[in-house]
Amino acid sequence: MKIRFDQIPSPVFLSGGPDVAYRDPCGHYCDGVFRVWHTEIHGEAGGDWYAVTAVTESRDLISWSKPEVITSVDKRLNYSSPGNVIRYDGRWVLCLQTYPAPDGEKIGDQTSRVFTMRSDDLASWEDPELIRVKGPDVPREDMGRMIDPYLIEDKDEPGKWWCFYKQNGASMSWSKDLKTWTYFGNVDSGENVCLLVEDGEYILFHSPKNGVGIKRSRDLENWADHGLLTLGQADWPWSQGRLTAGHVLDLRDEPEVGKCVMFFHGSSPEGCEVQETHGHASLALAWSDDLVAWEWAGCR
Repeated sequence: MKIRFDQIPSPVFLSGGPDVAYRDPCGHYCDGVFRVWHTEIHGEAGGDWYAVTAVTESRDLISWSKPEVITSVDKRLNYSSPGNVIRYDGRWVLCLQTYPAPDGEKIGDQTSRVFTMRSDDLASWEDPELIRVKGPDVPREDMGRMIDPYLIEDKDEPGKWWCFYKQNGASMSWSKDLKTWTYFGNVDSGENVCLLVEDGEYILFHSPKNGVGIKRSRDLENWADHGLLTLGQADWPWSQGRLTAGHVLDLRDEPEVGKCVMFFHGSSPEGCEVQETHGHASLALAWSDDLVAWEWAGCR
């Protein structure tokens, strides 16, 4: 089935509000099915809350399934912010974070760490495993606060994998087996990084204070800024508190899609005022032919 982008009725496909916020989308496309894993923040904005990771599915980017929670309800962990899903050693691997927040706190504390979950079918997931991005000999308590992981295979060395995560900008570690990691360095960046490879360059999408920032590099050491996207934010009350967490899939080679698709979340000003991490946030999407000019439902 060819995706009819002109038939998508609204940029928003999951609408948040005072009691639930949808954040941090992680898109995936396989066998004609779009899946978007995401954070769900449950609870009254500005009050008590907890986070889980859930997934919604669509075949046409128009009709979406009711989100299904895939992690436990546990405020001591708050599994959330799924980064991406990769295929490794015949299985699916999803990366995500913990985001523990003591009562009364609005953001995750210093024990926030990054994890992977594994699956054979993209539906049933094994228990999360800690990603020891600082190396196997560094105790968990000494790794420092880290959130928002993303996994990508090295563009020049197949079998070498990178984990990006939010710590001192975006930090980077590498592994040949997704178990033993070596710290590499960091890049000045916002949170919620997502990476693609195009024309021999890494393209890094990230979240500064507002919008989706873009950087490019050929070697993961030298980075150049390539603009900031705010899409239709000026006309979208639901995202005028903050537009962020862009996750881009390059599906230009998929005949039934033929475009790049960006999933992101927008937070309302009212929601951000009482609790930025809740933000009455909603999930939305846009698309592009070239990663430069973007379109969305109703754009002029």
